[in-house]
Amino acid sequence: MSTQPNASASIVGAAGLAPLLTVLIWSGNTVVTKASAGVISPGSISFYRWLLAFVVLLPFVGRAAWQNRALLRQHWLKLATLGALGMVIYQSLAYEAAKTTSAVNMGVMIALMPLLSTVLAGLLAGERLTVASLAGGAISLIGLVYLTSQGDPMRLLNGGFHIGDGLMIIAVLSNALYGVMLKRWAMPIPIWQQLFWQIGFSTLLLIPVFLMGDISPVTSANLPLILYAAIPTSLVAPLCWMIGIHKLGASRTSLLINLLPIVVAASAWALLGEQLHSYHSIGGALALVGVGLGLRKARARNGETAPETDEPNWETEEA
Repeated sequence: MSTQPNASASIVGAAGLAPLLTVLIWSGNTVVTKASAGVISPGSISFYRWLLAFVVLLPFVGRAAWQNRALLRQHWLKLATLGALGMVIYQSLAYEAAKTTSAVNMGVMIALMPLLSTVLAGLLAGERLTVASLAGGAISLIGLVYLTSQGDPMRLLNGGFHIGDGLMIIAVLSNALYGVMLKRWAMPIPIWQQLFWQIGFSTLLLIPVFLMGDISPVTSANLPLILYAAIPTSLVAPLCWMIGIHKLGASRTSLLINLLPIVVAASAWALLGEQLHSYHSIGGALALVGVGLGLRKARARNGETAPETDEPNWETEEA
């Protein structure tokens, strides 16, 4: 029927709003990350945010998750691995990387995520490597290199390679692998419970990191930072990202992360009065073109949109 492509396009558009919300939240979290330097140690804010997120979810999801503990016993290793990849390794290494590398270099490393996700999704999750997805990732990467280097890509080479750059590459690879494995390991567990158990495992894994590092107490100065990191960044953003991966796939969802530098630049202009330059417009436009190209739906041979699979269970009660 002719209405099928329109219906599929509507679904893709609605699903795209979820990871877009993640990007908006992560953009705000860049401000929190900068503000946390010197106020709270990386190990402490990482541990506090996930512990608080787990406690907040507990009264809403804990009972249903316990009722589904038989499924937990079957899939605990996958859930623990996902928590380690997306919530421990990625975010802990990003905090550490910020100590020894520049924000420009970190922005370029993050821009590698869509390409890494596209390749990994093709190798590990059976997602088709389309010309549109590869070209979209490449165009977005070029635009973001131009944007984050302020129109002079050679400055990235002149700055040298720091240990933080290596840590950030590992962090980005970990987060790309998280998205791919989340799609591949389709588990019969409601998505809220998946998030609950991932957060629980990540909190346990962060205990030694917290104890072996500089322990910062919770104070009136760092509490707002912890709250933002714990509620929007640790609960709403991961949930929306999981929705996007389930609906759009890992490679297409990851393309939306290329909007983050654009949102940050626009926010700095609107809220902080920072000036926008030509490299913002050129780099941002290329990134948007790449995202739009990569998000185009692959067409089946009959000209209709290929159907979506692996529909998740959104209920919080026992399946």
